[in-house]
Amino acid sequence: MSKTWSVEEHLEDILGTVRPLEPIELQLLDAQGCVLVEDITVPVALPPFDNSSMDGYAVRAADTAEASADSPVALRVVGEVAAGSSELPSLAAGQAVRIMTGAPLPSGAEAVVPVEWTDGGLGGEPVDAMPTGATGRDVVDGEVRVFRPASQGAHVRTRGSDVRPGTVALTAGTVLGPAQISLLAAIGRGSVTVRPRPRVVVLSTGSELTAPGEELGPGRIYDANSFALTAAARAAGALAYRVGAVPDDPDSLRSTIEDQLIRADAVVTSGGVSVGAYDVVKEALSGVEDGPEDGLGAGGGVEFRRLAMQPGKPQGFGVVGPDRTPLLALPGNPVSAYVSFELFVRPLVRALMGCSPVRRAAVTARLSADAPLVSPEGKRQFLRGEYSPPGEGERLGTVRPVGGAGSHLVAALAQANALIDVPEKTTAVEPGDELSVLPLD
Repeated sequence: MSKTWSVEEHLEDILGTVRPLEPIELQLLDAQGCVLVEDITVPVALPPFDNSSMDGYAVRAADTAEASADSPVALRVVGEVAAGSSELPSLAAGQAVRIMTGAPLPSGAEAVVPVEWTDGGLGGEPVDAMPTGATGRDVVDGEVRVFRPASQGAHVRTRGSDVRPGTVALTAGTVLGPAQISLLAAIGRGSVTVRPRPRVVVLSTGSELTAPGEELGPGRIYDANSFALTAAARAAGALAYRVGAVPDDPDSLRSTIEDQLIRADAVVTSGGVSVGAYDVVKEALSGVEDGPEDGLGAGGGVEFRRLAMQPGKPQGFGVVGPDRTPLLALPGNPVSAYVSFELFVRPLVRALMGCSPVRRAAVTARLSADAPLVSPEGKRQFLRGEYSPPGEGERLGTVRPVGGAGSHLVAALAQANALIDVPEKTTAVEPGDELSVLPLD
């Protein structure tokens, strides 16, 4: 009798086989979602010069110290500075310079008075916004009235107040999202060295499968798995490619996989891994190691296993093709396929990316249910659940089962945000008991 593998043994075998993808240099937008392989040091101060955080007037702080609503201070406007200005006026006592947000601070200026604290140089009461179409020399008598004092440094973004030169802005291992891309652009980096997002090819097997949007004939079902697994692979960080469903023909399956290897860092199949008469994946890939040296068997072939888990007992894993591309063969039932993806494919994707950790972080929660959870002895069961984080003052969150244990219950899966992890030796979990939960994105 063949060995029954544990979930941990199967995952360790997968992770022990794959290695992170080789680093490449990419332009910033192409690097989104990738993992840095180097620390990024700031070459220049950010911001690179003192600048205004408001539209208003650059002033000396002492000149506004006595300003009030009843007794405004009048300052002579001697010029204006817009963002991007390179020639800056100098500021003497009793003077002000009209300034825009992001503009460099003139020489001699110590603070910025927001325009809302002034009359905008138009005379009268404080204005709501900077007057348009007029320069500092177009205002009444060339003066601006200030109604509130501005302390030294007020509304000024000083040079290096964000990051200083030589600072490590991002460390190796960082996943580049929009905020990180923004920082890289702000410090002048046009490209970075990263591990690329792995290319994952997803395909379903089964002559009964029909593409969504087409008419559903007798005995046919819609192909949900390839869409679910492609979406899951993209959510995990991969560049995922969905291939149309392959009929129950071993030659067609082998040919399809061989054609896809050119664009695959990993291949994921669903269906055809059990012991039925039409389990095409098992039939097509079990003996590929005996094939031609440049074919699928060049990588060593695929091993099909029984795991001590529910759902997802039948699994396949191996490396195929000349480049030893990892292939994970998942069960065909929708919930089994999705749970298998979370437990095995997602860690593989993150390992290829060079992410750490590769597994989702488990949390402990209390079971919220009207009846005990029953689990078969000797099998690690993963049930769909709705997890609620702990509230204020609470030590643990709660989780309640969603739907039954059937591996075909797609509607229940769509309502779940977590997997309830019941160990092999546990046959029942009572309401209120603590158990391990894997929150999902």
